[in-house]
Amino acid sequence: MARSIAGGVRGHWSRGLRARWTLLIVGPGRDRGMSTAEYAVGTIAACAFAALLFKVVTSSEVQQMLSGLINRALNVAG
Repeated sequence: MARSIAGGVRGHWSRGLRARWTLLIVGPGRDRGMSTAEYAVGTIAACAFAALLFKVVTSSEVQQMLSGLINRALNVAG
């Protein structure tokens, strides 16, 4: 009799662990990915960031700074 009680408790414990593990892997709901609108907003944000980065890197001040940095590095090495 004690053996069946222990087995029942163990079974209950493993079901609880399995449920928690499934919840961690799958998540609380069925929403596992981004929707189309979220992809669109993310793509627009990435494009805006890329445009801003391109504008900064192609500015004359940043180009002069990078050129000076490269020249100093080459002069130190050579």
